[in-house]
Amino acid sequence: MANEEADSLVTSDDEKSFSGESIRLILADSEPIFRVGVRKIIAIEDDIRIVAQVESAANAITAVGRYAADIILFERGLSDTPYEAVSNLLAVAPALKIVLVTTDPSESETCEFLRRGVRGIVTRSIAPDLLVRCIRKVYEGETWLDSRGVNWVIEAYRAQASQLTSPRARIKLNSKELQIISGVTQGLRNKDIAQEVGTTEQVVKNYLRKVYDKLGVSDRLELALYCMHHRLLESYSKPEASTEIIVGKAAAALMGSAGMATRK
Repeated sequence: MANEEADSLVTSDDEKSFSGESIRLILADSEPIFRVGVRKIIAIEDDIRIVAQVESAANAITAVGRYAADIILFERGLSDTPYEAVSNLLAVAPALKIVLVTTDPSESETCEFLRRGVRGIVTRSIAPDLLVRCIRKVYEGETWLDSRGVNWVIEAYRAQASQLTSPRARIKLNSKELQIISGVTQGLRNKDIAQEVGTTEQVVKNYLRKVYDKLGVSDRLELALYCMHHRLLESYSKPEASTEIIVGKAAAALMGSAGMATRK
């Protein structure tokens, strides 16, 4: 295995001339032939420069912390846990835009990678001109998917909409649970909710876990979205009264993006 210094290459600004703002790219891929090919493609583009190239997930994390990059071209196979790798990259560099290089992504993988913060997904067979276009579009704030990936995302939103509008079983929430949910939707911390309710922070956490299980949500964001779509608190008026409310499963976390750029 190559050491960190051998695994990282900084492309000097002296190697080619830039005019105006350039897109700074990190290339993270295990195949030397692919890295060479990408470098040749980028070499003729005046507005894109490779600031580092690495061949392991660990060194990719080191590189994004060391070099100021706009985009990383990251091979899915660099990590046995690619979802975690994406989260780790963004933890080090939150503004970084990740373009994932993979072979044949599935529908579930595509949706989950987007949910984790990936801004583009391409295969190794992508045409050179489309790769350059992808880099530029992602840099501009768009999300890059092929037509199949776009269809998968649209279907995911349709399924989400169906969950939000379909009738559900009746679930009973007591006044304490409703009071705590109200605090969450107001953006209060557990400590603040505890003071308002007159209990301890640990008790609030225990109630929230029960509420998550009842409503089928996994975190505060999904709970807030659930309340918004189901008008969960409309019948909540008296803290001492138990209230029965029609509720359903929460939608998955939104895969937000400014736009979708597709291969034609």
